[in-house]
Amino acid sequence: MKPTSRTVRIAVTASRTGTDHPHPHPHPHHPKEYEVLDRAEIAEVLALWPRHAAHDDFECMCHGDGGLSLYEAGGERIGSAAPAGPLRTLFDPFSPDGIPARHRARWAAAAPEGLRDFARSLAAGEEEPTPPHGVPPRMVFGWLGAVREEPRDAARLLAERAPGLLLAGRPTEELAWAVRETDRTGLAGAVRFFASEEFTTRHPKRRRVPDTARDLLLRYARSHRPEDLPVLERRLLRTPEDRVRRS
Repeated sequence: MKPTSRTVRIAVTASRTGTDHPHPHPHPHHPKEYEVLDRAEIAEVLALWPRHAAHDDFECMCHGDGGLSLYEAGGERIGSAAPAGPLRTLFDPFSPDGIPARHRARWAAAAPEGLRDFARSLAAGEEEPTPPHGVPPRMVFGWLGAVREEPRDAARLLAERAPGLLLAGRPTEELAWAVRETDRTGLAGAVRFFASEEFTTRHPKRRRVPDTARDLLLRYARSHRPEDLPVLERRLLRTPEDRVRRS
């Protein structure tokens, strides 16, 4: 059995210099590092894998212009190669038939109805397309909080950024009310948003959240996202009315 046939995961370190890339500007939502877990995509990569790129002559490319690393189920790295020749096209962020484009297309297709056109525009490379009208924040919270099958694929930046673009300009009062209306998945997304820079960098007057929404966010973070709890405790401020009522 060839060592590469044991591959269950491909780690991709994308080009950081861009000097040898056919496109002068990188895709705005393409991550520097991502993973390929889909079995069909792994098989496609291995079919194009250069014969000389075996484990014995492995050369780490983590700090170079980019590279592909193969991993087996036990986590051992069993091969690496530069994305050259046919592999270069397969991993080109702009190639419509490339793996990054497929990941973005799958992410866009999974977006809630009413958000798919917005998602497709971002997947195509637009940085800030026109947001859809009439989308309630609770739907966006649910989009952000939904569990993805491959959370570290080439669409992972989009999955983080897209909901934030729709929530960043919403008034805090509207967002806090949506926290009370959303379901468990939406609450997961709400915690992620309220702990993000889109919210934590707001002026203190725009970070005042009523007790009910604040307690929901803190309780969920304490149980499910403890890494977000400290920033929420520091940055979620109570409304002035709450302080007066308790005095």
